[in-house]
Amino acid sequence: MIDFHLNLRSGVSPYMQLVQQVRQALRLGLLTVGDQLPTVKDVVAKLAINPNTVLKAYRELEHEGLVSPRPGLGTFVTRTLTDDDSLAAHEPLRRELRDWITRAQRAGLDAESIEALFMTTFRSATEVKR
Repeated sequence: MIDFHLNLRSGVSPYMQLVQQVRQALRLGLLTVGDQLPTVKDVVAKLAINPNTVLKAYRELEHEGLVSPRPGLGTFVTRTLTDDDSLAAHEPLRRELRDWITRAQRAGLDAESIEALFMTTFRSATEVKR
């Protein structure tokens, strides 16, 4: 099951953060068809947010065809965003990324600095490919 978190400094609305986290979990194979999302009640209790925020996120995911509510049972994944070939590539890349993060920490970078370095490098690398 996915474990939601919110970054209040991100500038991204809470409902969109939930949507993005589900999409990422579907891309990474962390959620698969048939998996249940946390109940609205559980998300509200964990994150201290309005139930309508969670409902809005779940409706957006439903509209995209990624999840489906089952009355009385919960909300379940109906489609993934990855395939077996891309999943096979994830683990070696994840190991390399973990090693890079460890080197960055040893170099004295804090979490925000590591994220900033990664994101600016990622953006510049993806702009080149366009």
